Amino acid sequence: MQYSLRQYLLLGAITFIFVGVLTPAMRSLAIRIGAFDAPNIARKVHKQPVPYLGGVAIAIGIVTASYGALLYTDFSMRTFSLASSVLLPALAISIMGLVDDLKGLQPWPRLLLQIFAAIVVSAILLSTHTIGTPLNNRFLDTAITVFWIVGVCNSINFFDNIDGGASGTVAVISIFLFVIAFDRHQLLVAALAVVTAGATIGFLMWNRAPAKIYMGDAGALFLGIIISVLTIRLDPDVVPREKSLAIPLFLMALPVLDTTVAVSSRIYRGISPFEGGRDHLSHRLVRIGFKGHFAATTLWSLAAIFGSLALGIYLHPETLGIPLLVVGGVGWTGLLVFFLKIPSQDVEITS
Repeated sequence: MQYSLRQYLLLGAITFIFVGVLTPAMRSLAIRIGAFDAPNIARKVHKQPVPYLGGVAIAIGIVTASYGALLYTDFSMRTFSLASSVLLPALAISIMGLVDDLKGLQPWPRLLLQIFAAIVVSAILLSTHTIGTPLNNRFLDTAITVFWIVGVCNSINFFDNIDGGASGTVAVISIFLFVIAFDRHQLLVAALAVVTAGATIGFLMWNRAPAKIYMGDAGALFLGIIISVLTIRLDPDVVPREKSLAIPLFLMALPVLDTTVAVSSRIYRGISPFEGGRDHLSHRLVRIGFKGHFAATTLWSLAAIFGSLALGIYLHPETLGIPLLVVGGVGWTGLLVFFLKIPSQDVEITS
């Protein structure tokens, strides 16, 4: 069964309103229990403590809207199981992130739990044949799926380093995901994408500069699982296969760029990649004169550009596929060089 564009947009709007209303309530709760992200000279860019628990609002909004839509429209054990194969692992990782937000966890236990969740999800995707562009080699499909889920999960978490940066970028990615999935009649991917877009935009109303609340690891890791699995499940059905594989890579180009810049910079400086710092794309933009809010807007715009390239490859694979692949590859490499040339010293961000 396929649903109309109006129904999808209504679902996104309901999620937007729900999360938009729930977020200030979670902010009040965070203030009451003392759940704050305190400024830190080495890693943080804000000057005053900011409440956490925004990620809880995002997770509740996405899970509630997703299951509610299933119950209202097309509930069956198959659709329930397929939706749960994304939402339940995302919730489990989100709970781990919430513990990290409130109590603090060491990097290695976090990574091991992410790998375990990725293995479970990859097994489900393989057994249900819901990988969008499989390589038809079980070992390769498993290895790439696990690597992608863990990598994207951490990329979104790393990307959450400036007011509105991660929430706005995930919203942009989700919108392009929805457009392609809707055109391909991929019901669950389209529904989860539009719900994610609605939730992140609703949260963005409170998270844009100057942020009144942060999503924390609970939200960033939750969104990382959601986006990673949706991009794996997305089936552009573009030939040759390389063009289909390029579409999720282009959709995730900016968070991957941010992680590449930060990790390679830290390794070059002899710093652990797991150690936080002010060496992400947003920090480097501020370092060359961008205000905090304009830096976030620039990141959203870059995400939209790469999303447009992905959409162009999907819509015109035969005529524009190769040229857009070249433009995207050259553009991404150029941005990598550009950002790496900006010094990695700490700076203060003014919103």
